[in-house]
This record gives sequence, C-alpha cells and structure tokens, in this order.
Amino acid sequence: MSTLLGLCGSLRAGSFNRKLMHEAARLYGTPLTEADLRLPLYDGDLEQREGIPAAVTRLAEQIAAADAVLVATPEYNKALSGVMKNALDWISRTPGTPWLGKPVAVMSATGGRTGGERAQSSLRACMLPFRADIVPGPEILVAAAAKQFDEEGRLMNEMNLKALTEVMDQLRSRAGAAG
Repeated sequence: MSTLLGLCGSLRAGSFNRKLMHEAARLYGTPLTEADLRLPLYDGDLEQREGIPAAVTRLAEQIAAADAVLVATPEYNKALSGVMKNALDWISRTPGTPWLGKPVAVMSATGGRTGGERAQSSLRACMLPFRADIVPGPEILVAAAAKQFDEEGRLMNEMNLKALTEVMDQLRSRAGAAG
C-alpha cells in the first residue's frame, strides 16, 4: 500500500486545512499519516548547541519514506503560515535530501475570498530549493472555507472537489512512477 504523509500548516485541531488534507487523502485512496509540526522555532544557536531536534529528524525521515506528500497551509498575513515555514527551515538543515523528487500536492483553505493564493505562492517559492516534484495544478484554493465542508469534512463545492480529484490522480500517478 502507498504511504501518504500530510503536513498541515495550522496546528488547530479543527483546521480547515486539516479537513482539506484528509479529504485529499480520501480521494487519493490511502490512509494519511499526519506529521507533527509542533517543532521548536528554528534557531542556529540551538542547532549548534544541541544538534537537529529528534522531532525534526523524525519529520525528515517521514518525508523521505513517504510515497507522496500533501502540504496544506492557511494564509496568514499574505503568506504561508509560520508553522509551515519553520518546518521547512528545519528540514533544510537535515542531512540528505528528503524532498528530492518527492511527489507533492500543495493546497490551502482559508476564510478569505482567494483561498490562500498568496500562501501557496510563497510556499512554492520556499520549496524550490528542495527540488520536490510538485503537482503544478489545478491549484487547490478553497475560499470561504467555513462554508465548504459538510459535517463529515467532505468538500461540498463541485469545482473544488473536481480540482482536488484531478490533483490526487496526478499525485497518485507520480507516486507510482517514483516507486
């Protein structure tokens, strides 16, 4: 069975990005392993004094071992969340190249009207150095997220559901080709 890892840039249990990530995993057809992004803030002095934290090493190992990765981030102040940026900064400090060639789907859900367009733009820019295999589109931008999910966390908007299904099909194909 294919392994699917999810990174959610919101720590909130009821996060719309977490719901979106789980809906994506349902469409992908594989159980989701959700990474723990409750990491210490990146600090070069901490790294020099204590090395890479065990939680960061575990995250890098999870990324390397996964067949595909879902990355969901809210938009905070016109950019990706600090939680997500911090995780990416820490991963960049780990040995090896866990993201290299890794099939990745990027998505966002926000309360605003653009669905996280700037968050995704900044996220994609931050991931360029990792050389992951990011599915180019269609973009998954779930706007007015509070109105987009039913009681079970399923997307109700047909346009969003169609786009997410297409991206999951592409991700599955890329993960199959990579494996």
